[in-house]
Amino acid sequence: MTATREATVFVPGHITGFFTAHHTDDPVTTGSRGAGLTISTGVELQVCRGQTVNPGVRLNGESISIEAVDTIIEMLDLDDICVNAQTALPLGAGFGVSGAMTLGVAFGGNIIANEMNTRVESELVTAAHCAEVRAGTGLGDVVAQARGGFPIRVEPGAPHVGQLDGITATPRVEYCSFGTVSTESVLNGDTDALTTAGEQALDTLQSTPTASQFMTLAHQFSVDAELLTPEVQAVISDVQTAGGDAAMAMLGNTVFAFDDDLSTAGYDPVVCQTHSGGVSIQQQERNRTDDQCNPQSVEHS
Repeated sequence: MTATREATVFVPGHITGFFTAHHTDDPVTTGSRGAGLTISTGVELQVCRGQTVNPGVRLNGESISIEAVDTIIEMLDLDDICVNAQTALPLGAGFGVSGAMTLGVAFGGNIIANEMNTRVESELVTAAHCAEVRAGTGLGDVVAQARGGFPIRVEPGAPHVGQLDGITATPRVEYCSFGTVSTESVLNGDTDALTTAGEQALDTLQSTPTASQFMTLAHQFSVDAELLTPEVQAVISDVQTAGGDAAMAMLGNTVFAFDDDLSTAGYDPVVCQTHSGGVSIQQQERNRTDDQCNPQSVEHS
């Protein structure tokens, strides 16, 4: 059987607390300022290439079409690859799954190219960022997921254009998701109000870059930007009554909190950790004799 080249890549999920929107004529300089954190639950992708491979993209065993992923495949000339991805994160609920898929395909596809590591990391992150911008599905997830941790996006755009800072805390994270919010409709609409709210939040966080300050600002941003959903608002009210803090994940019908604030309020949340690293190559094999891509683990400590 013809040998198959493959690579396994892990990309953390990303929760945005608040952001601004900056659009230019160039997707490289288009992006967002703001803050969020990457989480240990993410997307694990096995990217394969070879004559025995059936090209296509699958997520949790189902064929899927994600515009940004299709774009990165075209940009990097990866039409003959097979992508099998696994995640416990819901799609479209504010966890950056589209960005994770796009970034993972870029890194995995680069590994299995005819010449090893044909592009440097910054080029891959820039390409994935541009693919997300063109698809209208994200302005800052890819940049944050490439870095990992608790990043503050000081300037918009791809990594060699934008500037990143960060919060040193690594809190335990809890979340409850109630469904999707259309990222495209928000980003393609009037973003003046949310950008004003995001600028105010960013200025305050840079003065006091702590996890508790971030959570307070994230909640206030969702109110000021008029993005708060009724389901999320009800949970936040319960958490505050119990003495904790919570906020809405941007952009999704999802509420998140640190430590045990959701649990203390009587909810049964999904629990994960802040992910200290960014995108990572978990495994690379150049001479497999089968075409099975079955990543199992999507939780990383």
